[in-house]
Amino acid sequence: MGNRRLPEPAMSQVPRRHSTFSLEQAVGASPSLALLQDRIRQSNRCLEQIQPLLPASLRRLVKAGPLDDGQWCLLVGNAAASTKLRQLLPLLLQTLNQNGAQLSLIRIKVQAAGR
Repeated sequence: MGNRRLPEPAMSQVPRRHSTFSLEQAVGASPSLALLQDRIRQSNRCLEQIQPLLPASLRRLVKAGPLDDGQWCLLVGNAAASTKLRQLLPLLLQTLNQNGAQLSLIRIKVQAAGR
């Protein structure tokens, strides 16, 4: 009985300070988040530039992926779409570079369903 401990306060009893930040505030406060947001914007701009070059049946299957060190990744819904897209890679890369993207490579990744 000599080692009885007092009960610790429940988490709900501990006062907390809640601060809410908007996404813009969080990005502004973190250089790494700002860099990530800029890469996402650049990737989405690249996708917008190539959309007119894609066959209509392929457009809904292609999504913008990561953009790093002069390499851009396109995410596609299935292997057949990947095969069709690979045929267009030289044209897509040329178009993006003519518009100032400075890319050396476009990679294609097939996404599993539900991702």
